[in-house]
Amino acid sequence: MDRIRSLEVFVAVAEAESFAGGARVVGLSAPSTTRGVNALEERLGVRLFTRTTRRVRLTDIGKAYLEDARHVLAQLQAADDAASGAASNPLGLLRITCSNEFGRIYVTPILTDFLDTYPDVSVEVLMVDRIVNMVEEGFDIAVRLGQLPSSGLSAVRVGHVRRVVCGAPSYFDRCGVPQTPEDLREHQVVSASPVSPVTDWRFGTEMQHSVRLHPRLVVSSVAGSISVIKRGWGLSRLLSYQVGPELECGQLKTVLEDFEPDPLPIHLVHIEGRRAAAKVRTFIDFAKERLRSEAALNRNL
Repeated sequence: MDRIRSLEVFVAVAEAESFAGGARVVGLSAPSTTRGVNALEERLGVRLFTRTTRRVRLTDIGKAYLEDARHVLAQLQAADDAASGAASNPLGLLRITCSNEFGRIYVTPILTDFLDTYPDVSVEVLMVDRIVNMVEEGFDIAVRLGQLPSSGLSAVRVGHVRRVVCGAPSYFDRCGVPQTPEDLREHQVVSASPVSPVTDWRFGTEMQHSVRLHPRLVVSSVAGSISVIKRGWGLSRLLSYQVGPELECGQLKTVLEDFEPDPLPIHLVHIEGRRAAAKVRTFIDFAKERLRSEAALNRNL
């Protein structure tokens, strides 16, 4: 097995945490994959994995080697792309990650139009409500809501969202409108755990004002929380884009606007900057125009 192939096998096993799973990815038998990893470890003189009967895990050396191996393979792919025309023509697999609700509402419509426009590109999307390590998990683009930490990644801002407290007019007619964050303690609160996983809701531009609440209902789904408050049962804290249509048509209304924290920026984040493959650059250009044209992401509702 040559050195490039051994790196591909190593990365596949590391990502699958299984020799059998890695073998399926690279199209080899499990014994051949095991022999390839063993030969790589013997050549390096280190253990890259710890093995149990159920799974394999990277050692600390293996974790560092995985990042380097991915970089080597990415550079090789970039060289191949340049020779084949992929550096200037969008083609190949594009891997994107975003949160569940933002992906459902905004990213998937953009993706289908993008795929119709560029037939040589395919896309894999991971929609998950956690911060994905793009380098370690092998993603080209991430849609990030919130302030970005310092890093070597490139980012393009495409909008912002507010953290809003909202409910149905029928609820406010029945229970009154809170005038200050402290008034929320007297109201029926529905907590959407992906948005408000803790019971301390923070307010103010510096988020310096904290109110501890005791939600009577905690829902793991944003859509489920919206369904509850639309029926007038209580109020909830959500991101403005998640309830954009309901706010526009009057099914829901926001309260405590003067106490809202600063809006959260939305960025398209990618790794390679100007050296990014054409599929990445083209999608960034395609998506940023669409997202910047979305009223719910670029003005106050």
